[in-house]
Amino acid sequence: MRFTFAPIYVLSAATAALAAPTSKRSVSALSSDQLASFAPFTQFARAAYCPSDKIANWQCGQACDALPGFQPTLTGGDGDAVQRFFVGYWPDQNSVVVSHEGTDPIQFKSDLTDINFFLQDLDSQLFPGQGSDPQVHNGFAEEHNKTASTILDEVNKLISDKGANQVMVIGHSLGGALAELDSLFFSLQLPSTVHVKGVTYGTPRVGNKAFASLIDDKVPDFVRINNEKDLIPIVPGRFLGFEHPHGEIHITAPGSAVSCAGDDDGDDKTCSDKTVSNIFFGNILNHLGPYEGISIGTIFCT
Repeated sequence: MRFTFAPIYVLSAATAALAAPTSKRSVSALSSDQLASFAPFTQFARAAYCPSDKIANWQCGQACDALPGFQPTLTGGDGDAVQRFFVGYWPDQNSVVVSHEGTDPIQFKSDLTDINFFLQDLDSQLFPGQGSDPQVHNGFAEEHNKTASTILDEVNKLISDKGANQVMVIGHSLGGALAELDSLFFSLQLPSTVHVKGVTYGTPRVGNKAFASLIDDKVPDFVRINNEKDLIPIVPGRFLGFEHPHGEIHITAPGSAVSCAGDDDGDDKTCSDKTVSNIFFGNILNHLGPYEGISIGTIFCT
């Protein structure tokens, strides 16, 4: 997925000048066991960057080795016109897993700080009955639309064939944005007896405040994990009308993380929106991890 380029300083300067009002957030430290519990999801996010033939055989190196028994049933995308993804069954959790590939962080930073994007209404066929208040980034919506129906068909098939009672949607970077959209999509399209869980890494802001509130309401089991001074989670800027939903876990240093309550409107120094007040205070390398010892990206598909 590619947008057109524009100088990144334009939106950075505007972000500093027009930052939205903030309110104090409550934070709580995660235990080492809580932090370690995310490792399987991190490995699924890592695996999404691997070639489809390796995923189909579940022989993608360390990520696949860390998740023995997982059964991939559908792969798709080419990593260019369509982001790679895979769907499969995880017997250990009696769950369907959907994982989306992200994109090169340098390219993505330029894309997300380009002024040539806009907020648009949710697709009424994919997200029925949500009206015109929730809006999302047009590029993310377009990318999601390419695969949503195909993935939903496979998810329904696995729920029927395997008796799965949960769908886990995972992604990093652009893949995290697609996973966020998928989590809402599945919550609206699947039976209420199926639990939807979303886990994303280094996700940019996907939609406006009404969209964030919709995620809060429809997908309460949603976590977005940010690593240290990763700058991707602070773009597009809040002054443009974008806002994250709840669920931030901020890794502040190796072995240390906090859970930040509420949506993307806080001023606590340990949460991402204060730690990285604008892109000049960020570190793009943190986008790749390591997320508790696990790095994510094409070069880590080993």
